[in-house]
Amino acid sequence: MNEKILVIEDEIQISANVQQILSLSDFNAITANNGLEGLRLAKTEKPDLICCDIMMPELDGYGVLTALRQDPLTESIPVIFLTAKADRDGLRQGMELGADDYLTKPFSPEELLKAIKVRLARIEKQGKRI
Repeated sequence: MNEKILVIEDEIQISANVQQILSLSDFNAITANNGLEGLRLAKTEKPDLICCDIMMPELDGYGVLTALRQDPLTESIPVIFLTAKADRDGLRQGMELGADDYLTKPFSPEELLKAIKVRLARIEKQGKRI
């Protein structure tokens, strides 16, 4: 396996937990503590998939996703939103901007890993590996 997953999360404990879950499942997990750092890492590290919080200071997840989709280097990277914001309007906004999936906190390690594996399998099937 060993696909590279970028985790953009401003809550240190959640970021550490997600990174540990991914590492234990043989993913190469890299982290960013805010949206601006996440965008920079997305361009330099070219991850296979991004897990991104929505509510963050400086640049929220919607802003991150919008910027990713506007850049040819990052436009095809799958993005899974991780958020405590579980309202329909937030979900709809994320999907309209191009989010690939949406997990509400708290989520189980199994839910996270299944969402990631489904997205990666879809990329593999489409032959659009980055």
